Amino acid sequence: MKKKSRICTFCVMDDSNPFIEFDSHGQCNCCRDALRRRASEWWPDASGEKKMAGLAEYLRRQGKGKKYDAMVGLSGGIDSAYLAHIASRRYGLRLLAVHVDGGWNSEPAVANIEAMVRGLGMDFHTHVIEWKEMKDLQVSFLKASVLNQDMPQDHAFFATLYRTAKHFGISDFLSGVNFASENIVPPGFGYPSIDGRHIRAIHKRFGQGALRTYPVMNLFEYLWLTRVGQKLAIHKPLNFFNYDKNLAQEELKEIYGWRSYGSKHSESRFTKFYQDIYLPRKFNFDKRRLHLSSLIVSGQVKRDDALEELKVSTISDREVRRDIKFVAKKIGVSEEDIINFIDKPSVDHCLYPNNLTIFSCISKIKRIFMSIKLKK
Repeated sequence: MKKKSRICTFCVMDDSNPFIEFDSHGQCNCCRDALRRRASEWWPDASGEKKMAGLAEYLRRQGKGKKYDAMVGLSGGIDSAYLAHIASRRYGLRLLAVHVDGGWNSEPAVANIEAMVRGLGMDFHTHVIEWKEMKDLQVSFLKASVLNQDMPQDHAFFATLYRTAKHFGISDFLSGVNFASENIVPPGFGYPSIDGRHIRAIHKRFGQGALRTYPVMNLFEYLWLTRVGQKLAIHKPLNFFNYDKNLAQEELKEIYGWRSYGSKHSESRFTKFYQDIYLPRKFNFDKRRLHLSSLIVSGQVKRDDALEELKVSTISDREVRRDIKFVAKKIGVSEEDIINFIDKPSVDHCLYPNNLTIFSCISKIKRIFMSIKLKK
């Protein structure tokens, strides 16, 4: 008989993650941590407006005499698009829009990017990843049987972001990452996508060709561009607003003809496959729990409503077959191969060469400095 999962009494995170712990009241450590951080990471009131006005003024000073005040990434998703809309229209910032095309853009995402760039009159820089190399790397990660299958896309984005900033002499990047819809961070879940050594190790073990043009960022380059040399400051302006994704989407639809692409992060066809099929089947994890729990913490969704939503499958059997067929054809393997990749026992990222210890130390030092800063 299948053991019944334990669900947090405050949010909807459950014990499908072995690192989740519950206190005597049945509340999990994920939402307790998010609630603890809320006051120092999210300002959905007048204080946030003041912070945003101050950031805009700072960016205008930084951009004086330059072509751009800041850079913003455009994925075709809501968060980055709404951020570009706010920063450009409301605050008059001169933005360079950057997009990394890893070959998985959904059709609505492409249309959304075009509509935003045209509607805001922004300069647009796109970097297209060589598909032969991207495909080889994606297959390598599936063969490696690790958790973070979005790493090939995400690493390319981060590496291109930092290199583009250096190329254009831009020192500030506006990120769509936000507390309101992304505040839950499950312990021990995921793997840092910036680890270039890990990328190369998995590709060396399972890849077929060479990564001649794929933008792998090694540790030295990462430390130089983020901690030592021409540092790129990353700002999260959506944390200065009472950001509601549904209201944002309606506003974008009215002004730019925004098109829905489905669930969170499904602007990428591969990420949709990863979230809807790979994670639930291989790791018994429904990523909607993170998204819905974040919205519970920010007060945008009630727990009972979230529990009802989780009862409904995100994808039908017909859609599962369709998406597996699409991914298989796209990366040049059989549908049976895809199923075998998913059903193969999972392998911990740490069993492949990596720089996790160094990245963990950097994160720990950063948290200590942030803690000291908050106490002042």
